[in-house]
Amino acid sequence: MTSPAAEGIRAVISDFGGVLTNRLVDAFAAFQDETGISMEQLGRGMQRVAERDGEYPLFRLERGEVTEEEFLGSIAWAIEPELGHRPKLHRFRDIWFEALHPNNPMLDLMRDLRGRGYRMAILTNNVREWEELWRSKLPVDEIFELVVDSAWVGMRKPDPEIYHLTIGRLDTDLRPGECLFVDDNVLNVEAARELGMTAVQFVSNDQAIPEIRELLDLSGALGAPGLRG
Repeated sequence: MTSPAAEGIRAVISDFGGVLTNRLVDAFAAFQDETGISMEQLGRGMQRVAERDGEYPLFRLERGEVTEEEFLGSIAWAIEPELGHRPKLHRFRDIWFEALHPNNPMLDLMRDLRGRGYRMAILTNNVREWEELWRSKLPVDEIFELVVDSAWVGMRKPDPEIYHLTIGRLDTDLRPGECLFVDDNVLNVEAARELGMTAVQFVSNDQAIPEIRELLDLSGALGAPGLRG
């Protein structure tokens, strides 16, 4: 029996970190192991910068409004009083990406969906200076026809505009209700649902992969979704 969603879905839009890779908390843990700076201390530092600047610094970084160097400088300033010294954060990106690895079961699913004719996109909140590093982690161009990176378009999830931008770039005739969205952040998932997209919050492969397969009724033969009767 075909699921109600399967009949209308023509496109799959996936997050990058924490969905197509292992959990982002693993990267934060690696940073803590090397530097001794905890996630909680980073969080308090970001809050201090937000109180100074009026906005959470990560949001500005992910919209491409500040450079990675400026962002790390603000965080170093903010956590200096707690640490008692100005930390050196220049290796943040190296530590981060050394700890991230491809989530091969999800990539296999995405590759299968591409073969079945679904329009495929990555929608990521990311950092301009990180583009070469994160793309090198995955067979991006093999599986996905479109990448929308927040840092290059000046908007970020969960802002509705970036979902509409992604959908429009995939196909000007595509509607939100024809898209399946996958993300590990509940706020991003809720925003997608508010726009009319079918959305799956990624928690684990054991949860998300069967949920996606059920929504798309993948028991059927290969074939372009838009051509199903």
